[in-house]
Amino acid sequence: MRLLMTATALAALALPAMAQDRPPHFPADLTPEAVAAADDHLALEEVDGAEAMAFVRASNARSLGVLEGDPRYEELRAEAEAILTASDRLPYPVFLGEGLGNFWQDATNPKGLWRRTTLESYRGGDAEWDTLIDVDALAREEGRDWVWKGAQCLAPDETRCLVNLSDGGKDAVVVREFDTATKTWVEGGFNLPEGKHRLSWLDQDTLLVATDFGPENGQSTLTESGYPYIIKSLARGQTLDQATEVYRGEQGDGGYGVSASVYRDAEGAVEAVLFRRPLDTFSAETWQWVDGEAVELNLPERVGIHGTLGRQLVLSPDEDWTIGGQTISGGTLVAADFEMLRQAEPVMTNTSLTTIFRPGERQSLQGVSVMRDHVLAVVSDNVVGTLKRFQFVTGDTRHGEWRGTDLQVPENSAVSLGDSSKKSGRAFVSAQGFLTPPTLGLLQQTATAPETLRAAPAKFDASTHVVEQFEATSTDGTKIPYFVVMPRDLAMDGTAPTILFGYGGFQVSFPPAYKPEMGKLWLENGGVFVQANIRGGGEFGPEWHQAALNENRQRAFDDFAAVGKDLIARKITSPDHLGIYGRSNGGVLTSVSITQNPDLFDAAVIESPLVDMLRYHELPAGASWIGEYGDPRIPEEAAWIAEYSAYQQLRPNADYPRVYITTNTRDDRVHPGHARKFAARLGEMGYDHLYFEDTAGGHSNDADPIANARRWARHYVYLMQQLMD
Repeated sequence: MRLLMTATALAALALPAMAQDRPPHFPADLTPEAVAAADDHLALEEVDGAEAMAFVRASNARSLGVLEGDPRYEELRAEAEAILTASDRLPYPVFLGEGLGNFWQDATNPKGLWRRTTLESYRGGDAEWDTLIDVDALAREEGRDWVWKGAQCLAPDETRCLVNLSDGGKDAVVVREFDTATKTWVEGGFNLPEGKHRLSWLDQDTLLVATDFGPENGQSTLTESGYPYIIKSLARGQTLDQATEVYRGEQGDGGYGVSASVYRDAEGAVEAVLFRRPLDTFSAETWQWVDGEAVELNLPERVGIHGTLGRQLVLSPDEDWTIGGQTISGGTLVAADFEMLRQAEPVMTNTSLTTIFRPGERQSLQGVSVMRDHVLAVVSDNVVGTLKRFQFVTGDTRHGEWRGTDLQVPENSAVSLGDSSKKSGRAFVSAQGFLTPPTLGLLQQTATAPETLRAAPAKFDASTHVVEQFEATSTDGTKIPYFVVMPRDLAMDGTAPTILFGYGGFQVSFPPAYKPEMGKLWLENGGVFVQANIRGGGEFGPEWHQAALNENRQRAFDDFAAVGKDLIARKITSPDHLGIYGRSNGGVLTSVSITQNPDLFDAAVIESPLVDMLRYHELPAGASWIGEYGDPRIPEEAAWIAEYSAYQQLRPNADYPRVYITTNTRDDRVHPGHARKFAARLGEMGYDHLYFEDTAGGHSNDADPIANARRWARHYVYLMQQLMD
């Protein structure tokens, strides 16, 4: 068990090596008290505080004058809005009962329509849509800033659905029960107040709910991250305080809260009910609910669970896993019998644990769908997508084995699995590239390739550009792949205005995807776009992610800088014309990149960022990410975090570029205090910068395409000012 540091223990803690040349706002020591004492902008952490909102108003007025006052802004905004609201966009469907469902936003319905159609109508290209919920009309009727956050419908008929609505785009939602047959809210149906709920249908009259159940014996029923640790069974007609507890973690648990998942067969019958109890961001216990009792499964703490095949669980460990004398390497896709997994000391047979797919050195699983009698998987091969079908066969071997078939998808593309249906044996598959618009296909049960249903039209002229994949060598010698989208006739003289994008965290992969607003607003105006697949991501499986966790975080920053230096060495660009963009965890990356390598970049869009890494756990929902970054309350972990935390590492007389920092007041995932404080400190130190905070929309930027168009226009105006002017 890791021990949190006390103030006494921290008082003697040696500061990081770079603190010998300590920045002016670096804390006297790394105790929480000293970190807070060195922070002269704590008031900006009050989301709607008077001082904070005054700062936002003043900053917004200045930044909007600079960005939206630019003569290029209106054209860029109009182009972005035309793309984001275009009627010829692909309407991505999900299976809904006997038909298809879709959520759609456009200029007329910026908040969106939840609607349905038939497969035959959708296949015809000009689908006739039946509106289920008009979110714009609902918001007007109820006087609320409703933002759609999805619906969960009960199999197999999927007429009863739990609709999630967010006020202003927050992650927290209210939940209401809706009947798709009558297109009405269910009178007396399930109705949950605002919260970060974890919900699953057990049957038509029962939900499994993890949420805030209110104080219990004077103690909160939420973790320090603000997520639930108790699961209850909620029957129709009951209130939350009448629900029956079925599982309990602990208040000190990490991650995103305990959850219940109900896995069903093709006819909708329950195959398994699993409870996941997160211990930190990536580690969790897995329990199976059997005959009203929770039984812990003999699984690794780091594991991806993909679905059930009868009595088997399909999973992929994110770490090497030894069970019954057999070792499964991290990233391998396997099927395991539930009966064996429930044993404290598993007794293995030839069929109780079988390997479906073992990735090669530059391969990784990027998506898995468990069907009625087979498994579909997207496998990334050097950051390019492939699609495989795996079936268990017993033909010419004694005990049987999984055999894979390569399915036909476009080459050099990002391939992804959409919704799938065990009942029909169908799955949606999409493919796209940096210069190739998405296509949507329908994969039938035994087909060797998806049937193309729709192809999105091009939104920018890609004929003048090419995509190249290169490698940079990081500080420790690791080869870091990256993509460059550039004009065919680019003069390699170091003058190309170039955006370098990176993320590098949470095992999230970034394949070569179509970015229509980037193509229209940036590529068509002479820009170059670069995407770096740095460590911390999932491009090469769990090891690629775990190589940059905690004390090794600096590797991600080194990888990113290495790509920037490689671009300059190839004379694609130069420091005067190289800018960076990252959001959320990418905001850690971009803020640190500026403070560590100010001479390498001349622009940085730092969006929805984490920046104060010595206090991130204090700001909701920061403590849920301790498994990624480390815990600032533990001495040795505070030391390595302090070495890079951009808020504390800002220094006088540095050659920082004018950065653009932006966030959202209603972001309840990454607290707006990070961005506010970074901007305020830059200002008090005399550095020119821009700060803009939107007051609605949340972390996802999916609340309103009209607002999103303004957001992208501001981004690209700033980048043009810095890199083209």
